[in-house]
Amino acid sequence: MGARRPGFLPRHRRPLTAAAAFVLVVGFVYFVVPKLIGLGATVGMLRSGEPEWLAFGVVLEALSLAGYIALFRTVFSCQGVRIGWKASYQITMSGVVATKLFGAAGAGGVALTVWALRASGLRVRSIAMRLVAFELFLYSVYAGALIIAGAGLFTGLLAGGAPWTLSLLPAAIGALVIAVAVSTLALRGDFEHVAKRPRASHRARRLLARLAIAPWAVHDAMGIAIELVREHRPWLLGALAYWAFDIATLWACFHAFGAPPPLGVIVMAYFVGTLANALPLPGGVGGVECGMIGVFLAFDTPDGLAVLAVLSYRAISFWLPTIPGAVAYLQLRRTVAHW
Repeated sequence: MGARRPGFLPRHRRPLTAAAAFVLVVGFVYFVVPKLIGLGATVGMLRSGEPEWLAFGVVLEALSLAGYIALFRTVFSCQGVRIGWKASYQITMSGVVATKLFGAAGAGGVALTVWALRASGLRVRSIAMRLVAFELFLYSVYAGALIIAGAGLFTGLLAGGAPWTLSLLPAAIGALVIAVAVSTLALRGDFEHVAKRPRASHRARRLLARLAIAPWAVHDAMGIAIELVREHRPWLLGALAYWAFDIATLWACFHAFGAPPPLGVIVMAYFVGTLANALPLPGGVGGVECGMIGVFLAFDTPDGLAVLAVLSYRAISFWLPTIPGAVAYLQLRRTVAHW
């Protein structure tokens, strides 16, 4: 009996990835490069930023990482397994480095996190559900910020008027994501029941069966998230802290080189730019910078200021966790060996 042929996405992953990267590059060249011509001297001004504001940005980025660690500890301390602050720090910081090395929407960080949590004693199904719950907490803030900033910019309640494609459209996408996640609560049954359904013989049926598992996975993860909220866990606010302090780092970098654009513009450019993290680029390098700078230019932010602020922000957010993360990985190996 012949080997089963892989599905469409596995067979065409490389050309699809190349196509996505090509579209990103073409968009950057068409929309952004014409405005950046002649800014070579501007990039050389990175060293001229006010050190006080850049140092403040480093502090803000550290607080952002602390929020991420706090949320991780809250979500994954369960079933008699106590993930303390030390282990949470080691797992999350090691995951940050793995994400930067392997990219692909954080796949490297997820693999390392699963490995460590399995060693701690958590069951595979529990890890899977709580990983989804963890992402729900993080990206509910993401989607909520898109709604608030997009609606505010579109209606004029927030300064920095923008076309509907950079205000109303992101807000609608954020609302749709939240609506889809909440709608899974209406499902009956659970993830484990659906996952154990007999395999269909036809390829299309197998594909449909796999797709059907996803809503139940979100459904179960939503149940975990609601339970944690009802328990009034204060460190769940780490999800808000993670995004807020990271955006504040970008805001501080604008101050280091000049007057920042309105807050609504910074929030929208930040979240639209970070969508490039979904591309299989190491840490989103290149894609995030292109996206953020392009959105800032669309909001009529001065060219040189946008370039300097975004590049300095990315230098802080990308490199700050690298050395501590590498050290944390070595510490995590000892912790896992002890477990």
